[in-house]
Amino acid sequence: MTAFDALSERERRAWYGFLGMQEDLRRHLNRQLLRDSGLSLADFSVLSGLSNQPDGSLRIFELRELLRWEKTRLTHQISRMISRGLLERRPCAEDNRGSHVTLTEEGRAVIDKAAPLHIADVRRTFLDAVSPRQLDTLAALSEAVLESIEENEPAED
Repeated sequence: MTAFDALSERERRAWYGFLGMQEDLRRHLNRQLLRDSGLSLADFSVLSGLSNQPDGSLRIFELRELLRWEKTRLTHQISRMISRGLLERRPCAEDNRGSHVTLTEEGRAVIDKAAPLHIADVRRTFLDAVSPRQLDTLAALSEAVLESIEENEPAED
């Protein structure tokens, strides 16, 4: 007997189906983004998060919260994108210990070109594959799981 025998067949099917779909979808979207625009899915996440801000800029901790990433992952990603000319780091006027991450003109041009292609791929591979009812169910499921995580997350020091 294994620990996974504690799951019913229905639970196993749902859980492993979700994991497989999530991994395959991420891999597909990453490959398509690389092919269409030379951006990775991580690049796209950072650029789109910043491009949705009025000034194309966020404090690093704000970007981390928006993306739900670990601090080290974001720090490394930002460094790589700065070296490619897509982002720049600016000092924070309100707090001299902090800094802002800002889109460069090149970063803005790249995300403006990539976004419509990415959205078309998301529509083709994800949104068009499910019914409106399934989409509503997925949204409700996602919200319930995120709420459960928030309720059960240990408090940070």
